[in-house]
Amino acid sequence: MAEALDPAIPDDIELLAQDVLREACDRGLLLATAESCTGGLLASLLTDIPGRSHAFERGFVTYSNDAKHELLGVARDILDGVGPVSEAAARAMADGALAASSAHLSVSITGFTEGGPGQPAGLVHFACAKRGMATDHQTHCF
Repeated sequence: MAEALDPAIPDDIELLAQDVLREACDRGLLLATAESCTGGLLASLLTDIPGRSHAFERGFVTYSNDAKHELLGVARDILDGVGPVSEAAARAMADGALAASSAHLSVSITGFTEGGPGQPAGLVHFACAKRGMATDHQTHCF
């Protein structure tokens, strides 16, 4: 059970995190996160599960555009063009987390809680990068 986040995290989310960490440990994979709108919540969850947190290599909380650019190498033309809440930004964040870490796999999250220019509140872009593989992307509106 997650210690510091209990009871704030729903049981089904905690079980998913445990499954991810178990798989990572079983396969000898290290994980990294690149978060914006979640402010480090995913990294906190992955490091709060006893006996499995060693699979977590590092996390990047990159709330500002400057942080996304400086820490993850997200191109200014992406941030100033399609914007920080976009498929391109999510992919670049996940790729940047791999490049700036020893992780084998990274996940990025960027979104709007209150909406943005022409974009609804609850729009979130997720990307997952794995060394040697194409970066995957999903968009969800919560």
